[in-house]
Amino acid sequence: MKVVLLKDVAKIGKMNEIKDVSDGHALNYLIPQKLAKTATTGAIKEAERMQRENEAKKIIQKDLLLKNFGDVKGVKITMTAKSSNKGHLFSGIHKEEIIKAMHEQTRLEIDPEFLILEHPIKEIGEHELEVKIEDRAVKFTLEIKSELH
Repeated sequence: MKVVLLKDVAKIGKMNEIKDVSDGHALNYLIPQKLAKTATTGAIKEAERMQRENEAKKIIQKDLLLKNFGDVKGVKITMTAKSSNKGHLFSGIHKEEIIKAMHEQTRLEIDPEFLILEHPIKEIGEHELEVKIEDRAVKFTLEIKSELH
């Protein structure tokens, strides 16, 4: 059964992609969970339009980030999180949280795909992170402080 994904679904695809999945998986899981809808002609056209819009937005954001690339270099972002006495965070800090903090503190917008983060940060202290676009890369510092409880 052909479906249009309404959200990113692990091991299947990204939002607005048209995928061929088994009827049972589509009818019993994807559609009831509002992760996908049946791929009608109208839904396919809408998904293709949304994909084109998203690509255009990414190109604009990429160009803007390249222009402001120097502004990212050497920036220090500070976040607080709950941690144990040994400095381990109770929950990891992910790309989206880092990007949100960067935007709040510096007004710079970065797409998550440009931020290099192999795994969530799970310890307090300073962490050097990298933003990479094509062959250019800059580093900035993320300082995680322990939140007082």
